Amino acid sequence: MKIVSLFICLLVTLYSVTSWAAAKPIPDPPALNATSYFLVDFDSGRVLAEKNPDDHVEPASITKLMTAYLVDKAIADGDLSLDEMVTISEKAWRMKGSKMFVEVGKQVSVDDLLKGLIIQSGNDASVALAEHVAGSESAFAGYMNHQARLLGMSNTNFVNATGWPDENHYSSARDIATLTRAIIREFPLSYQYYKEREYTFNKIRQFNRNRLLWRDQTVDGVKTGHTEAAGFCLVASAQREEMRLISVVLGTESDKSRTQSSQALLNYGFRFFETHRLYRTDEVLQAARIWYGEQEQVSMGVGKDIYITIPRGRYRDLDISMAIDQEISAPVIRGQQLGQVSIKLDEELVLSENIVAMQAVAEGSLFVRAMDRIKLMFR
Repeated sequence: MKIVSLFICLLVTLYSVTSWAAAKPIPDPPALNATSYFLVDFDSGRVLAEKNPDDHVEPASITKLMTAYLVDKAIADGDLSLDEMVTISEKAWRMKGSKMFVEVGKQVSVDDLLKGLIIQSGNDASVALAEHVAGSESAFAGYMNHQARLLGMSNTNFVNATGWPDENHYSSARDIATLTRAIIREFPLSYQYYKEREYTFNKIRQFNRNRLLWRDQTVDGVKTGHTEAAGFCLVASAQREEMRLISVVLGTESDKSRTQSSQALLNYGFRFFETHRLYRTDEVLQAARIWYGEQEQVSMGVGKDIYITIPRGRYRDLDISMAIDQEISAPVIRGQQLGQVSIKLDEELVLSENIVAMQAVAEGSLFVRAMDRIKLMFR
């Protein structure tokens, strides 16, 4: 009887521990002395922490992320090349603030200017590239705003390519995170520049101002910013195992504060959350019967990689269900919605995605359609 009682007590204890672990609440994000901040998972887009994410703030040199993005885009479109030479204008040469120290009238490659912009935060490099791409910095600013709208950056307006203070030049923590995700996703090769700790140009050695590159080996970017009005700002990204996070911290009181605040946000995200890829772009979830078609089945999937970010340790608790249209008739085009997959955790809907046809199915012959019509009558 004693053995039975001990066994029952052990089962009750194990059940209680398991239930407590499953229901363990996520603590609040760290309290940061910043104007605004934003923490988001790169793959799933889930927001893990935020404060005033849509407030208009001065982005300072974080502006250069858009400048670099547009240069990368011009290269990808074939309108520019890394070895192309840029003639330095007097305006670029005279720029104050952080510089890579280019000389007026000299020619510098796009590659060198891009490194000077990203690693050294050179205002002179930013203006030189803007003028080369668009003819003038003001025209380039228009290009920046156009691209911001395409990316969905609804709380952003650019006046220049450097982040030089202007009352009409502003962005938000959420918009900056959106831009950073686009840079990492679309230009992974160029993104390698953002983790470089130093760069030497014209025999002048300068260091990246992102101190996290020295204190956290998982951090591989992204960009700092500072003016008297903006305070000290930092966009950071880190990857630990298969999970990448992006943090945006704006308006802190010192270089040390922006570094510590960014580290605290990243540690919070990695400590309490985990990200999984549930489905791949080319993964077939199942096949469904198709009527009146030249073939009887159509393969179905989600059409894109699907990631989910959940509290750490809860992956096995996910409840996944699929609802497929009852009667699917040809013709079917590739990408056509045929159902929906839903993911729940503790009865709460976490994610819902369309299930789509992975190939087109043309209408069948007259005989096939007639036979299917008869089959449906007796179904």
